[in-house]
Amino acid sequence: MAHPAHSTTDGTAAIDGTGIIEHTLANGLRVVLSEDHLTPVAAVCLWYDVGSRHEVKGRTGLAHLFEHLMFQGSASVPGNGHFELVQGAGGSLNGTTSFERTNYFETMPTHQVELALWLEADRMGSLLSALDLSGLDNQRAVVKNERRQRYDNVPYGTAFERLVAMAFPDGHPYHHTPIGSMADLDAATLADAQDFFRTYYAPNNAVLSVVGDIDPEQTLLWIEKYFGSIPSHDGKRPPRDGSTVVRDGVAPLRQHLVEEVPSQALMAAYLLPLDGTREADAADLALTILGSGESSRLYNRLVRRDRTAVTAGFGLLRLAGAPSLGWLDAKTSGEAEITTVEAAVDEELARFAAEGPTPEELERAQAQIEREWLDRLDTVNGRADELCRYAVLFGDPKLVDGALAKVLDVTAEEVRAVAARYLTPDNRAVLTYEPAQPTDADADADDADSDAADSDAADSEDVNR
Repeated sequence: MAHPAHSTTDGTAAIDGTGIIEHTLANGLRVVLSEDHLTPVAAVCLWYDVGSRHEVKGRTGLAHLFEHLMFQGSASVPGNGHFELVQGAGGSLNGTTSFERTNYFETMPTHQVELALWLEADRMGSLLSALDLSGLDNQRAVVKNERRQRYDNVPYGTAFERLVAMAFPDGHPYHHTPIGSMADLDAATLADAQDFFRTYYAPNNAVLSVVGDIDPEQTLLWIEKYFGSIPSHDGKRPPRDGSTVVRDGVAPLRQHLVEEVPSQALMAAYLLPLDGTREADAADLALTILGSGESSRLYNRLVRRDRTAVTAGFGLLRLAGAPSLGWLDAKTSGEAEITTVEAAVDEELARFAAEGPTPEELERAQAQIEREWLDRLDTVNGRADELCRYAVLFGDPKLVDGALAKVLDVTAEEVRAVAARYLTPDNRAVLTYEPAQPTDADADADDADSDAADSDAADSEDVNR
């Protein structure tokens, strides 16, 4: 990724030798453009500096709910018109919400970029005029159903939500996940949604990137035309303080659940360095070596050698405003006990903290991260998203250019040191699952259901004869 240029002091667009342009409109909207004429498509990506960390107690899930409301219609585009216009023009679109941001994006044929810009500007500037209680109730029902399907009604579905709540105590901005609670979703009022929009959905709280087969000069003219008249807002936003003090000495750090799940499971959330730091890159490499894929240490130990687990691995959630989270997930095999699996995990982590990675492991992990990073930057949508990410979370989109080099520069000793400091039993929240055993009443009910099913099957056979 080439370096974006610095903005000039008079507010005009600035371009450097690589062709990357940065510009800021008078209303505060930050713009980043990058030409790529390899294919006749372009990505339009808009990040708002708002996520679940900005929500107040009793109104969790509002940031995600509002993401849905942004597709509910605006002044000039009623109902489902945003989807219809983009898809009818041969494009694709979506939006996502995280702890730290909400983003919206379209990938369009080159000649339809203006349409995407107009659509994003229309809802940024006029969504309030179209927002009503009927639309709120409609999308509230959609989000609640999403929660049922992805969290409440699937095995281990609420695991990450529970781990986050244990890792970040009550009152911490990251205590809850973006999906929110059913009670809070029900409690959200039209006034809440309107206030949320006025506070956060403003040009001076957003970054717009356009990447691909574009004419930068014409694209800037369109952006000025459609976004320039939208007024900035003076909403008060909580600071991103980057505090690593998350324990209050009271929050439970271990929980055991007995639920309808396929097998016993061990899950844990380790508090890791803030995103954007060298330590975060070292932690990423450590987790890749320890728990990414079938060549990782934990998979080799628990699944291949000990055969006490059917799966074992680490995931990483990078966070810029609070400690990142390393998420351990291991499902037991056969009659293996959770205590056995946990002891093996602790043994492997302690050994890694003492010895560090081998040269081959470090090289393989860096190559894996490099491949994933280059695959992402190889698409116009991926590059547009990363430009927004670095602009919103770190204040400078050109940092994307050196991000990979920093990972490749991390040493084996740095990886070992970060594991020794953070991947310890006293720096984690632990969640364990145990399959619920059927009661006598359940067994009787199952027998009755089986008899009924046999009877139904017999009746069916009689009919089909």
